[in-house]
Order: sequence, then C-alpha cells, then structure tokens
Amino acid sequence: MSTSTSIPSKMRAVQIMKQGGLDVLEDREAEVPKPGPNDVLLKVNKAGVNFIDTYQRSGLYKIEKFPYTLGQEAAGKVVAVGDAQKGKGLEVGDRAITYFGGGFAEYVSVPRARITKLPDAVNDTDAVASCVQGLTAWTLVRETYPVKKGDWVLVHAAAGGVGLLLCQMAKHLGAHVIGTTSSEEKAEEAKKNGAEHMINYAKENTVERVHQITNGNGVQAIFDGVGKDTWEDDFKMIARKGTIATFGNASGAVEPFAPLKLAAKNVKVARPTLVNYVYTQEEYEKTYAELFDLIAKGIVKFKIHGEYDLSAQGIRQAQEDITSRKTSGKLIVNVA
Repeated sequence: MSTSTSIPSKMRAVQIMKQGGLDVLEDREAEVPKPGPNDVLLKVNKAGVNFIDTYQRSGLYKIEKFPYTLGQEAAGKVVAVGDAQKGKGLEVGDRAITYFGGGFAEYVSVPRARITKLPDAVNDTDAVASCVQGLTAWTLVRETYPVKKGDWVLVHAAAGGVGLLLCQMAKHLGAHVIGTTSSEEKAEEAKKNGAEHMINYAKENTVERVHQITNGNGVQAIFDGVGKDTWEDDFKMIARKGTIATFGNASGAVEPFAPLKLAAKNVKVARPTLVNYVYTQEEYEKTYAELFDLIAKGIVKFKIHGEYDLSAQGIRQAQEDITSRKTSGKLIVNVA
C-alpha cells in the first residue's frame, strides 16, 4: 500500500451510538480506518452538512451498525492508496472529494469508485458544496427531468443549498424558474441565482401564483425537497405530462399514494436518490467532470451559509440550523 508517513492510529470523530435526538451526537476518539486494496484513505479538511445526516441521526433512515460516523461528503488530501488502485488516477498527496459517508472525522476510508481527484480550480470548500447538493441538483435537471429551453420549472425552497443550485442550473439550460421561499430576503437571494419569479409562501397562495405566472398552464417540472407539506399542491401546479421530482423530506416524508392519482394529467413522479445516478465509478466521475466544468466556467457558484467546528456541539448546531429552514446556502464543517 502506498501511504503517507504520518498517519496516526487514533482520530477525532463525531459519531452516534444509537438513533434519536440531537443529544445522540457524541465526540469520540476512533480508530483511523485501514483502507483495503481497493480503497483510498482521505485526510479530511472540509466536510458538508446535509438533510440526510439528520435523517440518519433521527432514525428516518435506519442504521444497522454502531458506532456510526455521519457526514456524506468530505474533501481533503489522499494519504493512502490500496495496492489494487495504485497508478489508477489517485496518488498520495492528491486533493480529492468523496461522497460516501463518514465525513465527520479526521480520516475516512472510501472505495476508489466513490472518490475523485479535485482540479486546481476547485477549492475544498467549493468541492464540498458541489458534492451532495451539486451532484443532486445536476442529476435532477439532467436525468430526473432533462430541463430544456423554454420550460417552466418550480423549485421549492429555492434559497436552500440545493435550491440555489437548481435555480442556477435550470436558468443555464434555458428554463423559466419559479421559486418558493419564506422571506423577502431569501427571495432576493434566489433571484440573484437565476429565479425569474419568487413566491413567498408565508404571504401568498403558491398554487394561485404559479397559475397566474404560467397563464394557467402550470409547470413542466417541480423539484421538491420539502416533501409532505408541498406534495398535494404539486399536483395542482404541474402541467399535463409534467414531472414531479420529490427528492427530500424537509417537512416529513410523503405518504404512500394510489397510482391512479397520476392519471388526471398523465403526470410522472420520481423519487430519485443521488447514489443511483452515480453508482459506478464511470458515472460518478463523468457527472463530477460536468459539474467541475460548470464551476470552472463560473456558471455554478456556491453560497456558504455558515461554518461549524468538528465537535458534537458544532454538528448539533449545524443540524438544528439546517432543519430550521432558515438557512440559505451550504453548511460547512471545518475538520482540519
């Protein structure tokens, strides 16, 4: 195995020993993972906070084995490469980004298929911001519903981390973007990022406004990371033959529904997960290359809402902030 000479045996990590409230997050001393022949060991510099972390911590998504280290994405420096992966694109000393899990720790070992080299033009903070949220947004507008010029699309929570990126990307692809949010400040932020029309759902009727804006036609696609609270209204705003992409549960999970619900307008509903769009190394690196190109060209830019310490207290605050629905942009954990 190719390794750096300075890998310790112990590391700091924020882990859970069971699922539950914010109090289950613990500061722990953990063993530095030993990478297998097809793995890469990353010394983490920056990690990202996502809703999925809260789902895993709370029990919405079941965890089978404890202790469990949260944190889906991490950027840093490669310090060890498994023997079977030597000379295959990643070397000790390379900067890299991973979407695998275990990011709230000083070191993480990941399969080679789940880590990619960072170009010099992308710093670690932008890399983390581009990871789960960037890849999610890009696959939503390219695969879940391939956005095309002239489309009308609705982005719920348009000033959130994924929402801002969806606004930028959909506008880049030629769509008219309608966004929803809860404040005038957030509405202005979304407009700066490509939203053509904004609806303050705290003061306006979202369904009525969408039909006013689209002359009663509705929208070709709805990108919904909110979940339960917006689900029924989505069917009132979607155009005939439109696509509803429900990709998050910020307000709770969508209840099961009868397929006949889709028949009124020949609506398509998708519940995509990022991992199934970037399942293979080829898919992962191809999608990331497209995203890196958008970043390098200045088409996609990231807003950082806040930065947090690698500590149980820091992660508690980050999870409290992200679930409050008062954040705008990406939440970053400073590990190194």
